Amino acid sequence: MGGNRLDGTIQANICNLNDLYFLALNNNKLSGRIPSCLGNLSSLTQLYLGSNQFFSSLPPSLWLNNKIQVLDLSSNHLSGSISLNVSLLSSITDLFLSSNQFTGEIPSTLGQLQHLVNLTLSVNMLHGHIPRSFGSLAGLEYLDLSQNNLSGVIPLSMEKLQYLIYLNVSFNHLTGKIPDGGLFRNFSTQSFMGNDALCGLQLRACESPEHGESRKVRSLLKYVLPTLALILLVAIFVIVALRLRSKNTKFQDGTSLEPHHFMRKRISYYDMLRATDNFDESNLIGNGSYGSVYKAKFADGVIAAVKVFNLDSRGAFKSFDSECKAMRDIRHRNLVKVIGVCSNLDVKALVLEYMPNGNLERWLYSFNHCLDFVKRLEIMLDVASALEYLHHNYLHPIVHYDLKPNNVLLDEDMVAHLGDFGIAKILTLHNQAAQTDTLGTIGYMAPEYGAVGIVSAMGDVYSYGILLAETFTRKKPTDEMFSGDLTMERWISESFPRNIMQRVDGNLVVEGEENFAVKQICLKSIMELVLQCTQDLPENRINMKQVVDALKKIISKFHQH
Repeated sequence: MGGNRLDGTIQANICNLNDLYFLALNNNKLSGRIPSCLGNLSSLTQLYLGSNQFFSSLPPSLWLNNKIQVLDLSSNHLSGSISLNVSLLSSITDLFLSSNQFTGEIPSTLGQLQHLVNLTLSVNMLHGHIPRSFGSLAGLEYLDLSQNNLSGVIPLSMEKLQYLIYLNVSFNHLTGKIPDGGLFRNFSTQSFMGNDALCGLQLRACESPEHGESRKVRSLLKYVLPTLALILLVAIFVIVALRLRSKNTKFQDGTSLEPHHFMRKRISYYDMLRATDNFDESNLIGNGSYGSVYKAKFADGVIAAVKVFNLDSRGAFKSFDSECKAMRDIRHRNLVKVIGVCSNLDVKALVLEYMPNGNLERWLYSFNHCLDFVKRLEIMLDVASALEYLHHNYLHPIVHYDLKPNNVLLDEDMVAHLGDFGIAKILTLHNQAAQTDTLGTIGYMAPEYGAVGIVSAMGDVYSYGILLAETFTRKKPTDEMFSGDLTMERWISESFPRNIMQRVDGNLVVEGEENFAVKQICLKSIMELVLQCTQDLPENRINMKQVVDALKKIISKFHQH
């Protein structure tokens, strides 16, 4: 019964089904508590309750079923700690607990689950250390502990994991040297980013204990303590001075700090001129509907992208304000970072993080660029993660409203970042849809945009579905073949599932290659996800939490083989 629009609660009388061994209620709108009696169904081997709205802590009886093999509780509102009794799930192979509100430490008893293959605990509020017992998970292939509050070192015992294909401990508070034995040397920096005190492998070099600890002590005694009082005095002086100038402060060249609440860094117009060689054409990265983007090298060595708005263009002021408002407080690894802003009567510009590998459009359609299956999948997961944050993990949901390959930017590690919020809309909790007279990009817009001008998160989901289809078919939704009643989504749905491989980019699948069969299965799952995103009616589409979960499972399935 997964993937429907079921709401309400799970009734306890479902537990009268004594011979039930498979229960799938995932991707619905179910809420309430998970019935404790589910733990008493001794025949139950697979339980899928992910992507719903369940809350409260988990019933203790759920850990007592020693026959259960798959337990998916991801993307709910579950809280409390993970019980030490998790070790009683002695048959479990797949445990998905990500995107909840679990607190406490990761139980060391997880290391007793000898059949465990996939473990996801990401996007929770777990703290403490990664248990050394994880080194005993002999069959573990997929481990995601990202976006928690974990601290301490990565246990050396994990070097013994011979089958570990995917590891993600990013965006925690981990410290020390990354193990370099076993399969760890195969993992990229993406697995460890967002941990400022980690070192080794592709990250910064580790300091020796002598150069590290003793030097820190000497520095503290010699430099920090004598100057601490002076720093405090200077800080007080600066705060007082800034308060006196906080209203509509001007630089000497007339550059205003408005909107002052948005500023990351003060960028003057003259600094931008010098950094771009007077906006020389050789530094031009691209042109958009509301302005141009230049590569800039500032005096401090920082390389950035300067987006200058064309003030003669209709809607440029509105676009600038929208982008400032949308990006004022958001922080996510897959969103383009704003460094600063320059705003006066003559100039409106944003200074953005520079993306040396350009955009997805370039990589899909240039003859001298190539993206393999896995990299396309990772890029689309990056984009989906950014949208999930904007729609679900932010106080006021933000609709990007202009998803397309040009707005998917790639950094030096080919990690995708979503950019260009020029026509984004911020929705309130009381108004989950808004009307607009500003159009997105033809081919990517949801049907309701053109019909009644309604902007909502579900419109982004539709656009994402088109982007996902384009990424794996290498066909633009504006291709001349799509005319009349034939649209991108209809082109895919008419061939699904039997002939769907005829729609896929021929560069992705080579008959006879080692992973040919599993790649076909994964591509069918991707095209099914496209159809779930591009339903005509917004209420029939899945949401971005469900998209992220689906993509993670596809990646996991591919890596298992």
